[in-house]
Amino acid sequence: MTKPTIVISVNAAWNLVNFRQSLLRSLVAGGYHVVAVAPPDGREGELAALGVDFVPIRIDRRGMSPIADAGLLLAYLRILGRLKPCAYLGFTVKPNVYGGMACRMLGIPRIANIAGLGTAFLKRGALNWVVRQLYATGLKGARRVFFQNPDDRAHFLAEGLTSEDRTGLLPGSGVDLARFVPRYRAHDGRIVFLLVTRLLRAKGVAEYVEAAELMRRRHGDAVAFRMLGIPDHSPGGVDAETLDRWRRNGAVELIDPVSDVRPIVADADCVVLPSYYPEGTPRSLLEAAGMGKAIITTDTPGCRDVVEQGVNGFLCKARSIPSLVDAMEAYRTLDAMARSNMGVASRVRAERDYDERIILERYARELRALQAG
Repeated sequence: MTKPTIVISVNAAWNLVNFRQSLLRSLVAGGYHVVAVAPPDGREGELAALGVDFVPIRIDRRGMSPIADAGLLLAYLRILGRLKPCAYLGFTVKPNVYGGMACRMLGIPRIANIAGLGTAFLKRGALNWVVRQLYATGLKGARRVFFQNPDDRAHFLAEGLTSEDRTGLLPGSGVDLARFVPRYRAHDGRIVFLLVTRLLRAKGVAEYVEAAELMRRRHGDAVAFRMLGIPDHSPGGVDAETLDRWRRNGAVELIDPVSDVRPIVADADCVVLPSYYPEGTPRSLLEAAGMGKAIITTDTPGCRDVVEQGVNGFLCKARSIPSLVDAMEAYRTLDAMARSNMGVASRVRAERDYDERIILERYARELRALQAG
């Protein structure tokens, strides 16, 4: 018996490996022939190991050339016309827009996932208008449009980019609570703060470094700061010269990317993300919550949803070093029992709201509905 085909498309193969691996496993285990459509970036072998076929496609993530994007639409039409999937799952902007257009032209049912608004939504002018028009066209006819936080859904609805009856909320990409389990570091007289992020300035990395410098001047070795940074070579990324300066400064220990973040997170007391990037729901915060860590993050869409102020962490203002330092001081001044209770509260919140099984079941339910017509 031929397996029904599902196409899942994103703007980089690493995105599927890092953020959608459990979904891919679930779809394969559910009896689907799963095909990933994305630009090749060296992670295709990991997809093959999951039982996922790979079809390359050229996507210029930031380009706005009408000729290139028309070529992308034609590429989706060729690929989807050949594969004839029973469903298409789109992630990131262009797979949602141009993959979505191709699906509508071919009559293929599709589910879109909006994992944050993206920087284009923050810019004024022509680019903002173009992106909105593309989303309105690309999402038209989608059976379901999933959002990762209520602010983004409200924004799309207010702009008329989709209809409320087609939308749904998912708790980010979720977290595997069997892998990310509470692990607490032995008390050694220090409080260790950790930032895990792509090295984008909009993730608040410079603010984190400046806050760390101020805290180290105040408290010396009683506080420690670490940053596990994933390089990002986009225009908003942190350049090599800045990273070298931060290394020489020594206020923050810079950690190279690792295949498994759990030992790094385990050896921290509090995970920090001072982001003003238009997040969906940050994966680093979900993993921190799963491991029972207190969280400091900004009072911005996606980030604030993970924290209950004063219960499992603290919220600070975006782009504000004084506010970030105040949140760090609020955590530092807690006694050991209060810090432990914050970590426990994070795990409870992860179990209640962010278990990846919630997401996998929701996708399974939507796909069953699509196949039922």
